[in-house]
Amino acid sequence: MRHPPRLSALLSGVALTMASTAFALMGTASGAAAAPACTVEYSVVGQWAGGYQGAVTVTNNSAALNGWSLGFAFPAGQVVSQGWGGKWSQSGTNVTVVNESWNAALGTGAKISGGFIASWSGANTAPTAFTLNGTPCNTDVPPTPTPTDPTTPPTTPPTTPPTTPPTTPPTTPPTTPTTPPTTPAPVTGAPELSVSGNTFVDQNGATRRLLGVNRSGGEFMCVQGYGIWDGPVDDASVKAIADWKANTVRIPLNEECWLGLDNIKPEYRGTNYINAVKSLVDKVIAHGMTPVVELHWTYGQYTGNSAGCSDVHASCQKPMPNAQYTPAFWTSVANTFKNDERVVLDLFNEPYPDRATSTATQAWTCWRDGGTCSGIGYEVAGMQDLLDAVRATGAKNLVLVPGIAYSNDLSQWLTYRPTDPAGNLAAAWHVYNFNTCADETCWNNTLAPVAAEVPLLAGEIGENTCGHAFIDRVMKWFDDRRLSYLGWTWNTWNCNSGPALISSYDGTPTAFGIGLRDHLRSLTP
Repeated sequence: MRHPPRLSALLSGVALTMASTAFALMGTASGAAAAPACTVEYSVVGQWAGGYQGAVTVTNNSAALNGWSLGFAFPAGQVVSQGWGGKWSQSGTNVTVVNESWNAALGTGAKISGGFIASWSGANTAPTAFTLNGTPCNTDVPPTPTPTDPTTPPTTPPTTPPTTPPTTPPTTPPTTPTTPPTTPAPVTGAPELSVSGNTFVDQNGATRRLLGVNRSGGEFMCVQGYGIWDGPVDDASVKAIADWKANTVRIPLNEECWLGLDNIKPEYRGTNYINAVKSLVDKVIAHGMTPVVELHWTYGQYTGNSAGCSDVHASCQKPMPNAQYTPAFWTSVANTFKNDERVVLDLFNEPYPDRATSTATQAWTCWRDGGTCSGIGYEVAGMQDLLDAVRATGAKNLVLVPGIAYSNDLSQWLTYRPTDPAGNLAAAWHVYNFNTCADETCWNNTLAPVAAEVPLLAGEIGENTCGHAFIDRVMKWFDDRRLSYLGWTWNTWNCNSGPALISSYDGTPTAFGIGLRDHLRSLTP
């Protein structure tokens, strides 16, 4: 979130014991030898207690189509929660997948693939009949997958589902387990988070969601010469956050203040600033919440499209981090917190190289690789550079990487994502009612594919209406998919100058904040 200028007081599974199975459905019309109108391949990509990821590939063996609809029915009550590669809907047991505008054409012999996340219980029996535009694709019944040990289910599900399919699909129907597997109990207090497939898990292997708030101030107060925090950060004010049933607090930072550059007042820079950040992190952890330390404002002069300021110093949001100071910032931060994996590292607030460059390819390449980027006058540090700086310290902490367009665009995040030797990387996304990607259609098309592969955190959600109707929609979409989100922001600002959750640091909510507070309190732990 960009900030208004501060004017005195004004200044955001069954555990996967069953290997994935794949089968081709290749039926023909009764009594005929002709090829079927279509061929469907259905597979279970990964499965865990209560949920699984599936994939469907359709081959059109008939005349070319301009617009298609795939239909099938789940035989065991499975329910789709999200899908991609088409518009997914479900009525009872019947599932329909309709083409997107970009994949409506399906020529003779052409294939179309999609995927989905679904829940299941009791049995995860595969569907056996598919139609394409109402025409049956097959009549053969595929083999039913079986667990590797049908009589003795494991007591604890693994944290990472296996992905290698068996050489020969099992043919014996599974025996219904008499003893259900044990779901890992979450650890008490702030967890050490890591990535397992597309979920966050703690050290017990229990699935976790990050739900909470941002605590703005550390990014702007020091560089403006007013202090380190905007408002109190004592134990009582942190406890007030926990009382909302938040489990995560995101803490925006300023790289010049952390590094102690001499344009910052001595009392607000270097050791003084670092100790203040560590103290707040400790309080957040003491109240059982996850601290997310995030780089918000950085050095580097940018006066191009959508510039927040003309200042070379870290006094506003820049389109990308700089190579001069930002890697050093992350080296220092990672060294500070590498021995405490309860601390999450968020690399950069809201990249917007797309506003400076002329093509999406240039923007995403700049985002990942840095260097000399079109339209940006300083040498850029890309997301790979920053991740490398963190991992070079030996830090294995969970790292969050935002997208472009002020973190509102994840459309090519999977294509350009940095390589993480620790395998502990998740995607971060921001949304406000005035952003481009601010409706369910965009979320289904661009967020769902990312969330199917890696954990997804909406690091900032908010609206400029002084109400909460928009974030209610965001939270529902994320809740339906068991994803994570943080409200902007735990500060007592006027709602007309930025979304403010509270009117007092004792936790009294604004009309906007009451929506987040009441929703967090309503969620089942």
